[in-house]
This record gives sequence, C-alpha cells and structure tokens, in this order.
Amino acid sequence: MEKLRHSSLIFLILSLLFQSFFYANSESFIGINYGLVADNLPPPSETAKLLKSTSIGKVRLYGADPAIITSLANSDIGIVIGTSNADIPALATDPNFAKQWITTNVKPYYPASNIILITVGNEVFKSGDQNWISQLVPAMHNVQEALSSESLGGKIKVSTVHAMSVLANSEPPSAGSFDPAFGDTMKGLLGFLKDTGSPFMVNPYPFFAYQSDPRPETLAFCLFQPNSGRPDSGTQITYMNMFDAQVDAVRSALNAMDSKDVEIVVAETG
Repeated sequence: MEKLRHSSLIFLILSLLFQSFFYANSESFIGINYGLVADNLPPPSETAKLLKSTSIGKVRLYGADPAIITSLANSDIGIVIGTSNADIPALATDPNFAKQWITTNVKPYYPASNIILITVGNEVFKSGDQNWISQLVPAMHNVQEALSSESLGGKIKVSTVHAMSVLANSEPPSAGSFDPAFGDTMKGLLGFLKDTGSPFMVNPYPFFAYQSDPRPETLAFCLFQPNSGRPDSGTQITYMNMFDAQVDAVRSALNAMDSKDVEIVVAETG
C-alpha cells in the first residue's frame, strides 16, 4: 500500500490533495505530493514547468531531492521537504546531525527555492516503533534549533505527518480524540506546534474508512456521491462526506487538547 500511495502518476489531484484548513484568517491552497516510487517519471525540469503553468501553490516531497528542489527555484511554489523516519534518532540525540541536515538540504537552495516547511518523519505514531515515537519531539526541537542557528527559524516551519489512526475516536466528529497511548508525546508535540506556529499535518483517507465501515451507504459517503448524510448530535452538523468528517474529527481532538489555534494541513489523501 505504501508503494501505491507514493507512486502512480506524479500528481492526481483527487489522490494527492494537499490543502490547508484553518480558521477565518487562513489562506487555503491546493498542492500535490511529488512521489518518486514509479516508472517512467519525467525529469524534474519538465514537471516543474508543468506545475508552474497551473494554480498549484505547494509541493510536498517525501525527502529532499536536490534535483526537484532546484527545479522549483524562482517560482512562487512553496516546497515541503522531509526527513526519513530512520533519521529521527540521530536528529533527536545529535544537534550537529540536525545542523548538517539543514546545511545539506536547505541552505544550498533557500531562498531561491521556496522551502516553507520540514516534516520530521511520516506517520511515526502508526509505525509502532517506540524509539522513533519517543524521540520524535526532541528531533523536531533540534531541527528547529538548527534552522534558528541559520536565521531561518521564523521562515521555515517544522512539523510531522500523522495517519488518522492517531485518533482513538473519530465518530461523530465532535467526539474526535487522540489515542491516549500517545499521551505525553502528543502533549509535547502539540506544545511545540503552538510555540512555533507550525501546523498539525494529517493524512485523512476516506478509502481506509470505507474498508472498515460495512454500512451500505459508506461508499457514497466516502466518494462525495449523493447520500443521506450523517448527523453529529454534538454540533447539529450533518456531514455529507467522509473527508469533511475526518478533518473535523481532527479539529475536535486538537480543541480537546487546548490547541484550538493550531492549523490543520491535509498532507495527503485519496
């Protein structure tokens, strides 16, 4: 499944949506995930030319490919780059490793290439690796410190990306809550996001919800097709699609953790 999620065509707007949901003064945008696990991909220069001809405003990379970052230079496209999960222990325990990561993957390209955010790992909580999970927040702090040491702390944000399984409950959306198993780590992570003004990034997949929900109307609800909707007695909102319900469940979970001002960014969906 991971290969499928990170491959296929370079961008399919339905399956690779990247959008911001925030409060009234937010600025929404459409972006794409740029995966490299695929055959016969065009060179980054051709892809960049195509992207620049569209209204796509953000591109998320799963790593920090220099050819792609360079190809997007001198454009208004915001670039999200990421560290691997395997880098988390070194980032957490060695500030010099974090500084070297920034020196290698950010400094040669910024500001010509508009790097706006660094994701430290991807779906770390879902991995089940307790070493990665326990060291995630320290790793984020060290990446932030490394950016600040280069006077980039206020210009490039630091976050991480979550699967929907980070929630213990998501239905109804108003009852959304984080898995208590992540307790102190989640509390520390949200504190970091609030302190730095960084977003909470999540991968809501209606498809996965459909897999685990046998109700006959679920397919239409997940595919934005006509359906009777699902009422939320807590808010009196009737949801007409799974995507909206999933995002609002995340919003409720954040609100319950005193994180009402933390932005939600949909990093990947389909």
